[in-house]
Amino acid sequence: MSAPIRVVVADDQTAVREGLAVMLSLLDDVEVVGEAADGEQALHLVAEHQPDVVLMDLRMPRHDGIDATARIAADHPNTRVVVLTTYADDADILAALRAGALGYLTKDASRRQIAHAVRAAAADQSVLDPQVQRRLVAAAGQLTAATPGAGAVSRTGPTDKLPASDLPDGLTTREADVLRLIAEGLSNREIAGRLYISEATVKSHINRLFAKTGVRDRAQAVRYAYQHRLTNHT
Repeated sequence: MSAPIRVVVADDQTAVREGLAVMLSLLDDVEVVGEAADGEQALHLVAEHQPDVVLMDLRMPRHDGIDATARIAADHPNTRVVVLTTYADDADILAALRAGALGYLTKDASRRQIAHAVRAAAADQSVLDPQVQRRLVAAAGQLTAATPGAGAVSRTGPTDKLPASDLPDGLTTREADVLRLIAEGLSNREIAGRLYISEATVKSHINRLFAKTGVRDRAQAVRYAYQHRLTNHT
């Protein structure tokens, strides 16, 4: 049996923090190794326990969640952060993702969604609340519309109909296909099945397209795909 996913829960509301800790502790594959009441305590617990995942609130004293996330991403790159917050405005979403959060959920997420997000983050996969995904897409669309000619590709069909010369940042057609499927929320295994390639090949494509585009994680890849219109949504 594989080692459990080690989690730190950070939330300044005691009832919420303790409830999340109890809920996660009931999962066979999760171990809660610490509970933080503020951002500073979260940083200390991450340094002490080196958890796989931090479930992070945004509005906390002594370092808010965005600042704490940025510090964790810089100092503890093997620890993934999933934001769980009441707030889902564009500024908070983009700030959290830029800081390095791998997932973003609102507090009306179900237990199943939270558990899935923690497991996905531990596997280095991004999970965005559907509401957050819609807002991120809208914000990316507004940014693209506001900056015409900034490398966006005008398209209405699948990326496999675009010649490689029309793709941004030197992406190949296959890398663009993988990026499009990431934006649709598919896992590496699902992408492999859709494109009839191995998971190892999917990972190689992802590593190359991340290096070419400068994105650090799947959440940033989603934003990049929509900014450059490399999805099946106009």
